[in-house]
Amino acid sequence: MRPAAVAGAFYPRDPAELRAEVTGLLSDVAAPRVGRPKALIAPHAGYVYSGRTAAASFATLRDIGAVERVVVIGPAHYVPFRGIAVPTATAFATPLGSVPIDQEAIETLLDLPSVMYDDAPHAPEHALEVELPFLQILLSSFHAVPLVVGDADPRAVGAVLRRLWGGPETLIVVSSDLSHYHDHATARRLDAATAALIERGEWRKLGPGQACGFLAIAGLLVEMSERGGKGQRLSLCNSGDTAGPRDRVVGYGAWMFEDGAR
Repeated sequence: MRPAAVAGAFYPRDPAELRAEVTGLLSDVAAPRVGRPKALIAPHAGYVYSGRTAAASFATLRDIGAVERVVVIGPAHYVPFRGIAVPTATAFATPLGSVPIDQEAIETLLDLPSVMYDDAPHAPEHALEVELPFLQILLSSFHAVPLVVGDADPRAVGAVLRRLWGGPETLIVVSSDLSHYHDHATARRLDAATAALIERGEWRKLGPGQACGFLAIAGLLVEMSERGGKGQRLSLCNSGDTAGPRDRVVGYGAWMFEDGAR
């Protein structure tokens, strides 16, 4: 079991409080008029800052039907490494219970040169963990495929997602915040430009200044470009719009992608 690393910091530790907060965030989001999501981009800051934006992304999963597997992919904030790390754990814990890991899916990735077992990047990482309670509330049951991206080529990330793509039983969640530590007006300008790149599928123009999870986003865009899928913006804001000061903000965005045809 990989224990929760940021419960009590990024989100409530108490199960009832956590359930109430996530349910409340989701209830504040109007049901978006979208098709069936194949992939989402959602932020991963503390819920007080980015929870509303994350909820805009996850609200697309209402009444989605059976989802058996969720690929959750995001950046390594704490442990530098090369490639894409998968855990040896058989489950990830949150205050809402344990999420089983799809070990068979992970084993299908191990022949890819960029993929390796490495628990060190997963142990302290919040980027994947904070997305799980939303999924636990909205999906009756699912297995997760947790992927932490270190220094990797976006095309290698795309190859991993291609291997896991599957059909309607599989959902992909890319975890990323946007710009970091600019003033409110600068962040709005920078994040609007990044949003346009994402929506045009211009993955080669994404870098660490635009999004901490730029490699995971780029990998999704690589594969979506092959399939003809486009991102639909659901929300764009920053911490100065929610609970933080406006002189040093972090940007957040939410997108939904339908599965395009090759």
